[in-house]
Amino acid sequence: MVETPPPHTSTVFLIDDDADVRTSLSRALNKRGFTVRAFESARAFLDAYDPSQRGCLVLDYGLPQMDGLKLQKVLADKKINIPIIFISGHGGVPETVQAIKAGAIDFLEKPFRQKALVDCITAAFLADQERRAADVDRISALERFAKLTLREKEVANFMIANPSSTASKEIGRELDISPRTVDHHRARILEKMAIGSVAELIDLSIPDADRLN
Repeated sequence: MVETPPPHTSTVFLIDDDADVRTSLSRALNKRGFTVRAFESARAFLDAYDPSQRGCLVLDYGLPQMDGLKLQKVLADKKINIPIIFISGHGGVPETVQAIKAGAIDFLEKPFRQKALVDCITAAFLADQERRAADVDRISALERFAKLTLREKEVANFMIANPSSTASKEIGRELDISPRTVDHHRARILEKMAIGSVAELIDLSIPDADRLN
């Protein structure tokens, strides 16, 4: 099976305190077309990483000072959502479960086959691309929401908060306006949001409904 070449804009950020591991993995991944930046510690990575950089993190679990799980938590606290692949020579089941529950792509025990790591990296790159695309869509939606009038936001908020009660009569009764006025606001909301249905509005906006006020 031919492997999908990695996107040229994505980077594998490798953190391992073993210089030989950093060298061998970097060389192997470079040969497969990946761009690799290697670090000897979690702190060195944090000091150098820009969250706008696309890619994934190949992270040794047993790092000194700040181990892999601690770094994973630091990144989560900073709302840095780079996909993480753990590698470890001594990780047990509890550590693996904790890492996966916290969102890691996978937990590979050394020694592992290079293909297993490549497959994980490919999946991580895809996850990163999808997450970034979703972020762009969410920002665009918020920008369109900002163009709604106060009454339109009120109608939109009601529909988002009450997806089973989006009939014009129900909305009008709740907001004390006529169904015809609701129809007018609904049409304007869909037009400004560049969508075709209330269902699309609900799917698009639920995570940020509290920001419509």
